[in-house]
Order: sequence, then C-alpha cells, then structure tokens
Amino acid sequence: MPDSLTSPSSADPKSLRAFFDEISATGLVDRLLELARDEDIGPGRLDLTASVAGSKSQNAVAKIMLAQDAVVAGLAAVPRVLKVFGTSVTVNTKLNDGERGKAGSVIAELAGPLDQIVTAERTILNLLGRLTGIATLTAEFVARAGSGVEVLDTRKTTPGLRVLEKYAVRCGGGTSHRLGLHDAVLIKDNHIAHIPVDQLAGWVMEAATKASASTCAFFEIEVDTLEQFEQVLLVKQGLIDYVLLDNMTPETMRRAVSMRDDAKSGIKLEASGGVRLDTIAGIAASGVDRISVGAITHQAVTADVRLDIEPVS
Repeated sequence: MPDSLTSPSSADPKSLRAFFDEISATGLVDRLLELARDEDIGPGRLDLTASVAGSKSQNAVAKIMLAQDAVVAGLAAVPRVLKVFGTSVTVNTKLNDGERGKAGSVIAELAGPLDQIVTAERTILNLLGRLTGIATLTAEFVARAGSGVEVLDTRKTTPGLRVLEKYAVRCGGGTSHRLGLHDAVLIKDNHIAHIPVDQLAGWVMEAATKASASTCAFFEIEVDTLEQFEQVLLVKQGLIDYVLLDNMTPETMRRAVSMRDDAKSGIKLEASGGVRLDTIAGIAASGVDRISVGAITHQAVTADVRLDIEPVS
C-alpha cells in the first residue's frame, strides 16, 4: 500500500500542486483561512485602521520578500487568502513553493487596492512565515539524512494547521505520513500494551486483516523491542506495510534490519523518537527506509517574511 497521500517526496512543482489541490479538496484550507480572517477583521469584516486611513489608491503594488535564506512554502495558499478576504488583489509569484531563496529575494508581488492589501497582509505573512520555516527546517533534515531514506512528518502539528504544515514538509523535500487517524492505521504502543508478547503475532494478524478489508492507505505497527518485532515478522506477508522502530539505538535498528532481511520480508522499517539534526545521519546509516521527525513541525522557527508597499511614482 502507498503512503497516506499520493505524491513523491521531492519538492517538484507538479507534485506540490497536486498535493495542495488534494488537501484543498478536504475543505480544511478554506476553513482555516476563514478562521484567520474572522479573528482579524471580525464578524463585521472591519479593518478599522484601513477605514480611518481612507486610502483611495486602487493600484498599489506590494512586494513580499524573504529577510533570510529559506525554502519557500505557502505561496499556493495566497490566492485563497485574498479570495477569502473578499479582495480584488492579484498575486504574481516570483519563486515557486519548494524553491530556495536568498535574503532579500522577492517571492511574490501583490497588486490592487491598498486598503485590501494591508487588510490581508498579516494573515499572508503569518502563513508564509510559518510554512517557510517548516520547509526550511525539513530541507536541513533531508540533507543530513542523505539519499536512500525518506524523512516523514508526524501528527505533531499545530491544531488546525495540519494540512498546510504537511504541505510545507513536502516543500522542504520531506514525505507525508498519514494525514490523520482517518486515512491509515498506525498501531501504537498503547494499543498493544495489554497484549502479551507471545500473543502479538495473532493479534496483529487479526487487526491487519480487518484493515485490509477497509479503505486504508497503509498498515503500520510500532514496536519498542526486538522481541515484539520478531513476533511481527511472523505475520503473513503483505498484511503489514511498515514497522515503526520506536526510540531504538542505531545498533538495535541495524539488528532489526538484519532480522527483516533474513526473514525475506517486504516490510519497510521506519525509525522514530527524538530524532534531531545531529542524530539523523547515524539513524539513516542503520539501514532503515524511513525516519519520522516530529521536530520538523513542532520545533520549526517562523521564517522572516516581509511585505513592503512600493511608493507611488
């Protein structure tokens, strides 16, 4: 079975566009942007400052710029922000999501009524800053992991922002794990805490068989010990897609890789648990296929993205 949402891990424009369209189709992107609008201009749709400033400029131009080197993410959402805010402002992107820009680079230009631009400005910058920060950190993890291993996100995301944060991970060259509890099965340690180790194979076989009869992108199970993993390897081939090796040392993970290979199993192995920039290379060298990293979302620092109105000539 494939990953939870189809698309390669590379940050090429076509795959990113397809993924953005996919998450947009859930309705979650617009619901998030509507909330962002409502918390800023309220139920009366009022920008009090813009209304008293009384700008009559209908042809203002604004440049959105990076104030730091970064991997850009979130530009795909800017037209939707402008639409949700009810503006007639247009956007012309200068870089694509997933591309790296230098400090001072103009990544997009807005054109239209000045009062509409300044009303939507903060929501646009908040979004671009957050997503660009995630993409930039993801790209660093991907680079340090090296080729031959996927770097995945997790469900450790900001409430309400998940689909866009996962899009940002894609922009940084990472891969999407399951979108939520609804699209794939991941049996965690708490799900099997009541199962004796010697009964684990039978329990997993039953659970995986149930999953195969439903709409399920993949079936994965987390193990904490090699004894649990040995039981998992007894399950009928083809029922389990991934095994998550939780908080294991690189040496233990190497042993798990050898056990998998000796069993001639097609299961892919995923490492997880406290992965850091200074440890991911060693984890990748253990031979695992995937590494899931919560830090790429919950520890990402918002990038410095700015908007400047061009002076009237």
